[in-house]
Amino acid sequence: MARPKPFAPVKLICGVIHAEDGFYDEARARLAALFGDVDLESPALPFDLTDYYNGEMGPGQRRRFMSFTRLVDPQDLPRIKLLTNDLERTIGAPAPGRRAVNLDPGYLTSSALVMATAKDFSHRIPLRDGIYAHLELLFARKGIRALDWTYPDLRREPPQAYFRAVRDIYLRQLRGRRA
Repeated sequence: MARPKPFAPVKLICGVIHAEDGFYDEARARLAALFGDVDLESPALPFDLTDYYNGEMGPGQRRRFMSFTRLVDPQDLPRIKLLTNDLERTIGAPAPGRRAVNLDPGYLTSSALVMATAKDFSHRIPLRDGIYAHLELLFARKGIRALDWTYPDLRREPPQAYFRAVRDIYLRQLRGRRA
């Protein structure tokens, strides 16, 4: 019988959907205060394949991703998602029922991108405290594989190029820990 091993540390990432750059800047600063230095940011990518957040944020949303230098325990994802949910309620002093940003934390391993969500669906795995794991992308030597449920904007090349770069950083960090 195989004995369970401790989980390897993972690379924390966070997506930020926003319509105004100032709100992104505030979110970035507050996320860095919570999770440490940001080691890689994506460019602002159009978030234009859905109008889901128009009622809360207005049109013209963009999504940016950031990864953090410090590796985390994957078991911390529900706690991190709850922290980012609390941040959403305070960034930009939004009106009731509105948000200035949407924060989507997740983590990257050598083989996958996993995001946290509070929305249940058939392919999502319950973790704890109403938070679910959502497997978004799979990494292989020859590229990235999207899944049937991968969010449409993550199927595009710009975010995938960003996640490949973050994976490279993560793999170097793991090699450095073993050395």
